Amino acid sequence: MKTCLHIVVLLSLMVVGCARTVDDRVEEVVATPSLLKLSAIDSLMWWRADSALAVMMEFAGSEAADSLDVFEGHYCQVLIAELLYKNFYKQSNRKELLKAVHYFDSIVGMDGYGADTRDVSVQKGVSVQGRDAFLAARAHYINGVGLYERDSVVEACGEYLKALEVVETHFPNLETQDVASLRVEHLPRFMGLTYGRLAELFSGQFMQEPAIVCCKRALEFQEIEPGSPLNQSGLLYLLGKQYDKLNQYDSAAYYYDEALRLLPDTNNLVYRDLVSQYAILKYETENDAESFIQDLGCMVAQAADESEKLTRYLTIGAFYADVGQNDSALKYLTPVFMYKDDYQMTREAARCMRDIYQSQGDSLKVIQYAMYLTDNEVHEGESNAQVSQLNELFQRHLQWKQKKAESERMLAEQLAARRRLVRGVVTAVVVLLVVGLGLWWWMARRKKEHEAETQTWHEEKQQLQTRVDDALQQLQTVDDALQQLQTQANDALQQARSMLPQRVNEIYSSKVENRLERIMAEFKAAYPKALERLAAAHPELNEVERQMAVLNFLHFRAKEEANLTGYTEGTTLKYRSNLNKKAGSDPISALLAEGKI
Repeated sequence: MKTCLHIVVLLSLMVVGCARTVDDRVEEVVATPSLLKLSAIDSLMWWRADSALAVMMEFAGSEAADSLDVFEGHYCQVLIAELLYKNFYKQSNRKELLKAVHYFDSIVGMDGYGADTRDVSVQKGVSVQGRDAFLAARAHYINGVGLYERDSVVEACGEYLKALEVVETHFPNLETQDVASLRVEHLPRFMGLTYGRLAELFSGQFMQEPAIVCCKRALEFQEIEPGSPLNQSGLLYLLGKQYDKLNQYDSAAYYYDEALRLLPDTNNLVYRDLVSQYAILKYETENDAESFIQDLGCMVAQAADESEKLTRYLTIGAFYADVGQNDSALKYLTPVFMYKDDYQMTREAARCMRDIYQSQGDSLKVIQYAMYLTDNEVHEGESNAQVSQLNELFQRHLQWKQKKAESERMLAEQLAARRRLVRGVVTAVVVLLVVGLGLWWWMARRKKEHEAETQTWHEEKQQLQTRVDDALQQLQTVDDALQQLQTQANDALQQARSMLPQRVNEIYSSKVENRLERIMAEFKAAYPKALERLAAAHPELNEVERQMAVLNFLHFRAKEEANLTGYTEGTTLKYRSNLNKKAGSDPISALLAEGKI
């Protein structure tokens, strides 16, 4: 973290200047040079973050910063947080950033109808709604960065996922669209960055499957709007690392090779991590200890800081411990254990050293490191709980995407049906209008030529009759088609009823939590009016008893009903008895037999 005094002072001025807003009594605010200035800084930030920070510092001290309205003030705070992060500063405007997050959520909303309605011009044809949605997503993303810096991993994950959902709600099918058609600059790159952050987060928690999903999604967006080769290599390395952890060495080697191929140079951390990890993989698959030590030794010599050097030490020490060279292992593991800034590294070093001293029979040392591991078990418990929460968040996000896709599909089907209906109505109206105009023309002409053109009148009458017959024939065809559709609908209903026992058995066997609701839904699909008619015939039945009537109709035993409803078997039998007293053991079958369903 840089600590130059003049930078701290300028950043403080920047935050104060951008927190100001115009008087609340001003009702209408048009596009101002200040907003255009912020947009220019925003555009520059994606290419030269250091230059953008310098421009922002200059702008924060200008008179234009004092006239920012509410929207621009929050936009400015998001930009400040992003510039601080991209220039390796810690977030210093957390309170202002949180206000910006809530503000953009309030003007965007997940339905998109709360977009900023000011009379502002947006460059390059970007809609106000699209601009605001992108800013809302960025606000959540950069808030997640701040939470992650404060070790609030679960909350950070929630913010990253929220950013994805905001974008995917307002920009459906983003990965299949042409970048130019989006009319929001850098949106695919932002999605790639967000998925990349999630991949790193899941990888750090040893959650390989979600990390793989997020890595691949990040690479997909890299294809749409490529970033730097170094970032792409980093993603490929991270993806290969997940397969490495899963012992899928061929896949891991493939992605390591791709990452090395794309690296622009070798003077970077990604290259050193790749070489180190590849050395481990080759040792595990080829047992080439000499190459392993040589490669790791070179990476130790090139380490950029103490943390990186100790990371390599841990790998080398674990290797020596594995091959029984305990003195060499302790030489490398001891400084790692003494480095308390990284809990994961310290714990792994402690475990290796405990095992070494145990093999040497040094009980005092064994007790020392065993006590350290025992004292820090609470961290492992917290880590397990954290992984569970992260997994729940990710699964919830996947379910949200699935429901969203299903809703979009249903909406598309409804729109297609509506278009077909409109086309049919328009066609009918046009036909009737043409026929009406023709009839009017015929009558007007007949009135003028009645005396002289009697024969022509008969011929035209015959032609009109022919047209009417054709129209009636068309109407008959339409009626036949409607009858056919009705027959198909009835067949579909009969098929649903015939498939009901099989579908119910599959749902019951699936052991999911919402089996009862899904079984009721299948029953309603097969017998749409059954519950309504049952309620009319037996209004004394409550909801649970109606559910029991359905389950009895579907031939569930009392034990199975108890399993589905969550009641005890005794309670289920009691409900069955009440149902039998009020409406008989199987009132639905009775209604079917009477033809009332």
